[in-house]
Amino acid sequence: MTNDTETDVAWLPEEDMAVTRSRMPIVYVDAVPVRVDSNGNVTEVGMLLRVAPDGNISRTFISGRVLYGERVRDALLRHCEKDLGPLALPRLPVSPAPFTVVEYFPDPDISGFYDPRQHAVSLAYVVPVDGECQPTQKALDLSWFSPQEAVSDAVRQQMTSGHDRLIRLALAHVGQLP
Repeated sequence: MTNDTETDVAWLPEEDMAVTRSRMPIVYVDAVPVRVDSNGNVTEVGMLLRVAPDGNISRTFISGRVLYGERVRDALLRHCEKDLGPLALPRLPVSPAPFTVVEYFPDPDISGFYDPRQHAVSLAYVVPVDGECQPTQKALDLSWFSPQEAVSDAVRQQMTSGHDRLIRLALAHVGQLP
């Protein structure tokens, strides 16, 4: 007797995902990649240039779903490697704790965080990276900004979906909000 039960249920077909997104919140991770000096102070903030869920090309950070049966730490590592390349060498603690929880809604007026596709609950992390970053897949570019540049009007105007607020929260969390 063979066991033909499908056990890999981490991915849903697109049509099933669309139905799920319309009926329940989806768990995500957001990761703000940073470089730190020898004292642990953030010296640079990495931002990707990509097509956002609202269709705009904007500055953003690492973001993606947590799959069924996947540990949050594993999701963070998977998305860091997917977006920054396998040599980015993110430093993740054994048991990561988010600096905030963000709720994205299809209506931008509810929380200020916007995703036209869904209601998503995202655990947000600051992730130091030590290696060489080469943006992959959906990223059009990766740029590094000083904390002052990251919250400047010029960079904030390149961001959508409330991500400019999340960068400020991340920098405040690590004591580097200018």
